[in-house]
Amino acid sequence: MGKTDRKSARVLGAQDIQKQLERCCREILKSRDHAGDLVFIGIRTRGIHLARRLGAIAKKLSGREIPVGEMDITLYRDDLNTLLPEGKADNTSIPFDVANKTIILVDDVLHTGRTVRAAVDHLIDFGRPKAIHLAVLIDRGGRELPIAADFVGKKVAVPSGGEVRVKLKEVDKTDEVVVSKSSA
Repeated sequence: MGKTDRKSARVLGAQDIQKQLERCCREILKSRDHAGDLVFIGIRTRGIHLARRLGAIAKKLSGREIPVGEMDITLYRDDLNTLLPEGKADNTSIPFDVANKTIILVDDVLHTGRTVRAAVDHLIDFGRPKAIHLAVLIDRGGRELPIAADFVGKKVAVPSGGEVRVKLKEVDKTDEVVVSKSSA
């Protein structure tokens, strides 16, 4: 875990990310005595890849296939008009019924809570789950909504104006988490 430059520091490397995902998955499975109703749903973009990784780890640990879906929350964001004036986009793919399931929403970084709020709103449109829990790789604090993760890979203190960048090999060709300081 070294410096990447003077204004940023790597807080997790590839092995660290894998270890944190394995630990979170063990916690998830331990909290669910009967994993038959358990599903993972990853929030676009990097949450999808993390959910798939959790699914693979869960299969290795439990021997059971846990369904994995993906959610695009673009249409449910409270800043939609600035992001997408036409309001056209939804690449959600949940190939299973969410009713009476225990859903683990998966995202890369938890910050304000607005993405999670949008994901829950979207999810409820698919049915009534038994429970919804949140798993994140990084919790950087700074909540604007009363939302907390149930399963956290790592809590990171981020300076005011700073940023957390999660890079995953499926998208970025490398696995690492970098925290940058304020540009001011």
